Amino acid sequence: MSSRARTDSAHISPSAHYTGYVWYRHRLSEPDFVTGFGRFAHGVLSPLTWGMRELAGLDLEHILLQRHLLLDERLRAAIEHDGVCQVVEIACGLSPRGRRFCRRYPRLRYLEADLPAMAARKRRLLSRAGWQDERHQVREMDILAESGATSLAALFAGLNHGEPVAVITEGLVNYFPLAVVEDFWSRLAGCLAGFTQGIYLTELYPDLRSHPRYRQLRWGVDLVGRLTRGGYWLHYRDEAEIVAGFRDCGFVRVAVHDPDRVGVQLPRLKIPSLLRVIEARVC
Repeated sequence: MSSRARTDSAHISPSAHYTGYVWYRHRLSEPDFVTGFGRFAHGVLSPLTWGMRELAGLDLEHILLQRHLLLDERLRAAIEHDGVCQVVEIACGLSPRGRRFCRRYPRLRYLEADLPAMAARKRRLLSRAGWQDERHQVREMDILAESGATSLAALFAGLNHGEPVAVITEGLVNYFPLAVVEDFWSRLAGCLAGFTQGIYLTELYPDLRSHPRYRQLRWGVDLVGRLTRGGYWLHYRDEAEIVAGFRDCGFVRVAVHDPDRVGVQLPRLKIPSLLRVIEARVC
């Protein structure tokens, strides 16, 4: 893979600042996770997000909250029911999840990973607040790196392969074409196969062409791509395609969670949810 292709993943970072401020606004985060750019971006985009909410029922903040809270719930279940004691959050950005889960589960090991600039920012943030210790660490990692110090293999090398592990990616996969994402998932499944149990949690926005707001969704997708200086792709058209896609990448059991159909209290939209949370296992 060319060096140019590897640097393309850096375009995701601006959205991390925006979502970091959204978590804080909804009391899922702490002031330390807020950046000036995130606060500024939220203010600038407020008229646009208001218009999308009022005219099309597309409430961006509620969609982001559905995503974050449902991933939290599936991770909680993995820890409490599947014995997961180590978590890896890839493309962690300014997510407060590591801080919250380490505080909630004193024996949990939490490893966050991101591109060098964001990883350095996150390390400084945790260090200043006194939250970084042996259980909660941040590493440099690029999902496009197939080998070397920032690859998946290097990230997993320091984990205990004799214990279950859960991996999370949030706000990542739709920024890449499906072929790139499936290559990452295949390498991830290969790494997880080396553990006693490996669970992967992520979200995606499928290409739901029958959705009543599909036209507005496409417009929103194009806007996100322009704002982040990259593309934004919708992957798979329905649940069957999602399951087949993950199985082709090496995952044995795949569950697709629709926020409208889960027994978890989540913010509700006026329209059917555009989001799906995936829980994929290698055994």
